[in-house]
Amino acid sequence: MSTLVATILLVLILLVVVLVIYRSVRIIPQATAGIVERFGRYHRTLNAGLNMVTPFVDRLRPLIDLREQVVSFPPQPVITRDNLVVGIDTVIYFQVTDPKAATYEVANYITAVEQLTVTTLRNVVGGMDLETVLTSRDQINTELRQELDEATGKWGIRVGRVELKAIEPPSSIQDSMEKQMRADRDKRAAILSAEGNKQSAILNAEGERQAAVLKARGESEAAVLRAEAEAKAQAVRARGQAEAITTVFRAIHEGNPDQRLLAYQYMQMLPQIAQGDANKVWIVPSEIGKALEGIGGLLGAAGARAADPPDPTARTTPTTRLVPPVPPEPEAALSGTGPQLDPPVGRHAGLEGWLPGGGRPVHDGAFGDGEGRSVPGAGHAGSAPLNDDPSLV
Repeated sequence: MSTLVATILLVLILLVVVLVIYRSVRIIPQATAGIVERFGRYHRTLNAGLNMVTPFVDRLRPLIDLREQVVSFPPQPVITRDNLVVGIDTVIYFQVTDPKAATYEVANYITAVEQLTVTTLRNVVGGMDLETVLTSRDQINTELRQELDEATGKWGIRVGRVELKAIEPPSSIQDSMEKQMRADRDKRAAILSAEGNKQSAILNAEGERQAAVLKARGESEAAVLRAEAEAKAQAVRARGQAEAITTVFRAIHEGNPDQRLLAYQYMQMLPQIAQGDANKVWIVPSEIGKALEGIGGLLGAAGARAADPPDPTARTTPTTRLVPPVPPEPEAALSGTGPQLDPPVGRHAGLEGWLPGGGRPVHDGAFGDGEGRSVPGAGHAGSAPLNDDPSLV
C-alpha cells in the first residue's frame, strides 16, 4: 500500500515539474514582442528568442507584431470647400515601435488609427476644392502622414506612409468632368490642326514664291539668251546677205551684162511677181516695153542670121561692147496720178509664150474686182487708161 502511494506521489511530482518547466519557458518568434505582467502589472517585454518567466506569477499577453502593417479603410465621405461630397479610400502603412505603449496607451490601435485618419482627412480635404483634391494627392498624403505620425507617436506607432487609393466624385460631377475634358481635348485638337494648316499654308506659299522667283529668273535668263542668240543669228544672216550681195554685185560687174540680158532677166521675174494666192494687184515695171523690144530685136537678129548664109570670105572681127547697167526706173504704181506705162513697141512670134493667152490681153488670175480686165503695157489691152478703173486705184 505504501509503495502504491509513493508511486502516485512520484508521478504527481513529475507532472508538476513538467508543468512548471512548460510555464516557465517562452519562445518568442522573430519580429514579435511579448508583454509580461506580474500580478496584473507590467513586468517586462520579451524579445524574440527563448525567454524564462516565473510560472503561476507572470502572465504573457498576446504577442504584438512589430512588422509594418498595411490597413485599407473603406471609402469615407468628405465634403470639399466647394460643397461637393466625394468618397476617398485611404491606405495606411504603420509599424509598432513600442509594444508597451501600444498595449497600455490605447485599447485598439488599429481602430484608433482608422478614426484618426478619417478626421484628419476631412480637415485636410475640407480646405480644398475638387480640382485641387484631384490634382494634389501628394500634398494630401504628406499632410496626412505628418498629422497621423504626431498623433500616434504616444501610442508607440509610427505611420510611415498614407496613400489615397481612390477619389470618387458624384456621378453628375463625373459627367461634367468628362464633357469638360472632351471639350478641352477637342479644343487642343482644333488648335493643333489649325497650327498645322497654318504651317502648311506658310510652307506652300513659301514654296510657290520660291518657284515663281526661280521661274521668273529662268524666263529672264532664257529671254536674255534667246535675245543674244537672235542677235547673233541676225548678225550672221546680215553678214551672209552682205557677202551674197557683194558676190552677186561683183559677178554682175565682172560679167559686163548688156541691155538684152537685163531685158531677159525682167521677163524671167514676171511669173514670180504674179505668184501667190493673196496677190490682188501686181505691178508691171515701166521698162517692160523696152525689155520686150530688146528681146524682139534679139530674136529677130537671130532669125536673120539663121536665114542668111554666112560669107566664107568675110573676116570676123570680134568686138566687145561695154554697156553700163541701166538703173531701173521707179515702178509705176497702178494709180491715176502715176505716169502712164510705156506701150509695147512691137510684137514678135517668140514672145507669145511669155504672154498669157497669146495675142490676147494679159489677165491676173487673182485680180479681185477687176478680174478679166486687160493690163496696160502688155499688148493691146484696150484704149481705156489704167487710172479709169477705180478698183485698181
